[in-house]
Amino acid sequence: MKQVLQAAAAAFLFASAQVQAQTEVRLAVHKSFSLPKDAFAAFERANDAKVSVIKAGSGNEMVNKLVLSRARPIADAVYGLDSTTVLKARESGILAPHQPASAAVNASLPHALAVDSGYITLNYDKSWFAEHKLPLPQTLDDLAKPQYKNLLAVPNPGMSSAGLGFLLANIQGLGEKQAFDWWAKMRANGVKITKDWSEAYYTEFTQNGGARPIVVSYASSPAAEVHYGKGKYSTPPTANLFLKGGVFRQVEGAAVLGGAQEPELAAKLVQYLQSPAVQKAIPGEMWVYPAVKNTPLPEVFKHAQAPQHADNPPEAAIAKNQRRWVNHWIRVVLK
Repeated sequence: MKQVLQAAAAAFLFASAQVQAQTEVRLAVHKSFSLPKDAFAAFERANDAKVSVIKAGSGNEMVNKLVLSRARPIADAVYGLDSTTVLKARESGILAPHQPASAAVNASLPHALAVDSGYITLNYDKSWFAEHKLPLPQTLDDLAKPQYKNLLAVPNPGMSSAGLGFLLANIQGLGEKQAFDWWAKMRANGVKITKDWSEAYYTEFTQNGGARPIVVSYASSPAAEVHYGKGKYSTPPTANLFLKGGVFRQVEGAAVLGGAQEPELAAKLVQYLQSPAVQKAIPGEMWVYPAVKNTPLPEVFKHAQAPQHADNPPEAAIAKNQRRWVNHWIRVVLK
């Protein structure tokens, strides 16, 4: 019995030592980050490490937190940089000067490894339009006409990445002056501004009991409606409006942070986000497209129609003008 107890004690001490020996690597993510609970298990086993995920708010809020804490970084790597934030992150000095090699991808992001991509666009409630016998708008200008008054909900671009992407598409597709002229007309035509995408989609959208049958959302949202309907729908109850000046391609990526406590592990972790296991899980968890080439999509993504064209300003133009554009939008729409 004594020998058995000694062996058990030794095994316990060995296991405890193994746990203590694990090195922590910290990953900052935005609040929409979602992967299966065991997503990092293979990485942790292979590297004798523990991945700590730090949710740091919306995409822009996350970058601001990383900038403010750059003297003592709160993470070793970051996921959730996109076309609207990556140059700000780079110019603020929070990214490591050298990033690890990327897998072959179908979407790219400067200074980071692309992890996923998606399309910000307009969704509409098919039943509402059928019941009201109202033709679908064919242009953004149509939405400013009297028959479409009080029909659109848009997240605030100063607070929401979806709202910001939509505004950037407006500016690129219509021209800056014309875009803000359109927004002035939309204010007069009853556009509803919400604090974030969740409020626009789950509170204001008629599909979810609201009063607005058109909402800024994602091209993959109709597929998500089928999935979460759990057999209720064979075809989506919602669809996309791919209007000129109303589609923005959002590419998200990951990067090693400057001043990382564990730079080597951070580099491996960033590359792991491009691994087949993670890439395959991304569509059904975050409802975006995996960035790595030849990653299979779940069957339900047949309902995630992709647009033929997106209106994205160059990243440099976004970095230079984003604050001015958002402030101009606030003056036109909210004040």
